[in-house]
Amino acid sequence: MDLAYYFELWQEMMRSKEPGVADSVAWWQELFVRFYQAFIDGDRWQQYLEGVGVTIVATAIALAIGIVLGVLVAVIRTAHDQQRPGRPKNPVLGLLNAICKVYVTVIRGTPMMVQILIMGMVIFASSRNYTAVGALTLGINSGAYVAEIIRGGLMSLDIGQTEAGRSLGLNYIDTMRFIVVPQAFKAILPALGNEFIVLLKDTSLISIIGGQELTYFAKNIVNRTYDALFPLIGAAVIYLIMVMIFTWLQGKLERRLRQSDRR
Repeated sequence: MDLAYYFELWQEMMRSKEPGVADSVAWWQELFVRFYQAFIDGDRWQQYLEGVGVTIVATAIALAIGIVLGVLVAVIRTAHDQQRPGRPKNPVLGLLNAICKVYVTVIRGTPMMVQILIMGMVIFASSRNYTAVGALTLGINSGAYVAEIIRGGLMSLDIGQTEAGRSLGLNYIDTMRFIVVPQAFKAILPALGNEFIVLLKDTSLISIIGGQELTYFAKNIVNRTYDALFPLIGAAVIYLIMVMIFTWLQGKLERRLRQSDRR
């Protein structure tokens, strides 16, 4: 016997009771029907799980792209800003720095939704993999913010750290890798964690170009049941749970890093 059988049995019991009793439970009965249609009927709960999986994958792809772009842009801009005064400026570094500044300015100065629409309906108009296009757009957008977060962390360190590494015979890349970045990482971890959480929630915008993530499946269920209450609230609760899990993991990592500093 499935849940539908017990639901029909319960309805018959309600009809057999007095009218006043039936009226008092009508509201709860309606809520149960709407809940049943949103999550249980046709195994629709599986669609939410599928949406969660796609959302996490899209977030991971976008995060990887954002970190790569962010680190690259931050290193270029930091290297340009930390050139020693009085010496000739590197023209190649100056050109790359100008390109990075335009990238950061354009991405941070335009809405995420507009960027997704341009990527999905103009640049990749012939593509049908809307989820991948959306994840790429999120990664490019995140890269601009990650770049500023990392650049702020690198610039906050004393320039003597870099000079000490160079005096030991390390080149610029090794100095950043072994001396500067490990120290800056602890300072920028909270901001990076917040950027990851924002990125996770922004995956819901992929659905505007047809990307299949959690919000997309919730909207599909709304279109079938003609009831938006439980599908959308269910999607919101799932997002909240994922954010709470990642926030807890971030806090745990921060505490572990603080403990390592004390040792």
